[in-house]
Amino acid sequence: MLRLRVESGLPMVSSARIVHHCFYPMTGANPSPNASPADLLLVNGRIATQDDRQSFVDALAIKDGRIHATGDAATVMAYRGAATRVVELNGRTVIPGLIDSHSHPIRGGLSYNLELRWDGVPSLADAMRMLREQARRTPPNHWVRVIGGWSEFQFAEKRMPTLEELNAAAPDTPVFVLHLYSSAMLNRAALRAVGYTRDTPDPPAGEIERDRAGNPTGLLIARPNAFILYSTLARGPKLPYEQQLNSTRQFMRELNRLGVTSVIDAGGGFQNYPQDYQVITELHRNEQLTVRLAANLFTQRPGEELADFSNWVKTVKPGQGDDLYRINGAGEMLVYSAADFEDFLEPRPDMPASMEADLTAVVTLLAQNRWPFRLHATYDETIARALAVYEAVNREVPFDGLHWIIDHAETISPRNIDRIRALGGGIAVQHRMAYQGETFGHRYGKAKSEESPPIKRMLAAGVPVGAGTDATRVASYNPFVSLYWLISGKTVGGMQMYTGANRLERMEALRLWTVGSSWFSSDEGKRGALAPGQLADCAVLSADYFSIPEEDIKGLESVLTLMGGNPVYAAAEFKDLSPPTLPVSPDWSPVAAYGGYGAPLMRKAGLEAHLAKAPRCSPFDPWGTPHGFGGCACAF
Repeated sequence: MLRLRVESGLPMVSSARIVHHCFYPMTGANPSPNASPADLLLVNGRIATQDDRQSFVDALAIKDGRIHATGDAATVMAYRGAATRVVELNGRTVIPGLIDSHSHPIRGGLSYNLELRWDGVPSLADAMRMLREQARRTPPNHWVRVIGGWSEFQFAEKRMPTLEELNAAAPDTPVFVLHLYSSAMLNRAALRAVGYTRDTPDPPAGEIERDRAGNPTGLLIARPNAFILYSTLARGPKLPYEQQLNSTRQFMRELNRLGVTSVIDAGGGFQNYPQDYQVITELHRNEQLTVRLAANLFTQRPGEELADFSNWVKTVKPGQGDDLYRINGAGEMLVYSAADFEDFLEPRPDMPASMEADLTAVVTLLAQNRWPFRLHATYDETIARALAVYEAVNREVPFDGLHWIIDHAETISPRNIDRIRALGGGIAVQHRMAYQGETFGHRYGKAKSEESPPIKRMLAAGVPVGAGTDATRVASYNPFVSLYWLISGKTVGGMQMYTGANRLERMEALRLWTVGSSWFSSDEGKRGALAPGQLADCAVLSADYFSIPEEDIKGLESVLTLMGGNPVYAAAEFKDLSPPTLPVSPDWSPVAAYGGYGAPLMRKAGLEAHLAKAPRCSPFDPWGTPHGFGGCACAF
């Protein structure tokens, strides 16, 4: 018989604390003479350790925030002492805490509470209903913002909203809807708020669409990069500092709900160091981080990149910090002349002739100071030019085990994969194609789509590969959507992109999200596996990842997430272990109304019944005309 007792006293690495503990009877409780009593035991589960043998065990012991022992229940129970807490897993599947090797949680956390997330919402009808409701509750001088993480192909209607629909849904409240890195839609109220008129010139790197009279329609087009989108969004109101703290904690809890315990932050546009890192720094100081963060520094000044990195190598060091929060290295922006922002509605951009000289200066500085670095590079043509620079720098300043990364690499060639391996680099891949596969296929064709990115080739070549999301704008932060994409080869719209030659087995895909991603923060052997000595980060899943139908993988979540052996999220039969809920601030926030991925609070309210009534388009032909701003009959 299990019995519950209320206790305290668990050593803390975050603000979470265990409230209820399950204890086994004391009979036979003394550990063996060679066993050191553990702080916590997890027993009677299906635990995928991700150790070198990729083995499953029934139980594990945790001590001082690390895995103490693994094995069958009888073996692990030998580590139970008088004060050891025991959690009965009820046969549930347990995986290591997921590690996102490339995301933007520092920037994303600052505005999470302001954002109406369409991530995982199944129909445009539901998405627009949420927008109308949020417009009514949003106070004056604030906006309704839909900031990425969605694709029109996820909707039953297979289309985007129209500007007319946005204006009708919110005639007086500014609305900004970001679509990947390609465009943004502003209603009339938002155009007034940002001051765009017929006299506003187009910025150097974007286009303001205009009607026949020259007036802005509300559509902003990123051509050739996303500066117009970021700069327009930056004109909107921000949360005050105290609410930024709350917003970041809400976002971390949402990641914990999805089994994420570590994220490597790749910097981001309009994410300045150190100003925009102050919230994370304070949460770390107050022991309120529930996600481990390794942060990269991203230059914000075109033409001044070398000056930025020259300053940073003198003032901060990679590895500075601890296991909860530390500096990871440079990038993903190293120099603006090497940034090939992907927008598959547009032709591939050519990098300027200055790229090599600009990149040589920065990479030489970083190699000399032993700074790990990463570079945003979508296209093989950009990667080839960057690798030529790296090879030349390496001859003068040997990389010699320095961790450097190519991010994204959707169209990388086998030859450049081999060049990365020879130089000791790694490749971070994200499920951006799950959101853009239809558009990519329309431009480049079926054959190219089947190997973009060529993940199986990367693994066969022996290159370190880590999985991630590139959230929160170009794709959702949900790791299970990424795992679904890796395993099924399908987009969120259901289009089959990959054949078996570029799809992963479930254990292999999970490994990219655990052990594989640990390399990208130089944490090999420290996190990513539930093996003795490694950090005790794990997630107990809502269903068995290894046996459920493929389509159900994207619906998985965690029912108990531990970081350093402490609960940071708990639900279902483990709900009594949950840390106290933090109220959302401000109270009119979309997060307070709808929750996170898939708008779970919306579904609980029964609004998903409207999905059955939503109009549906005929099946999409991915190699024909893509749906979008009018590619579908129901757009009119």
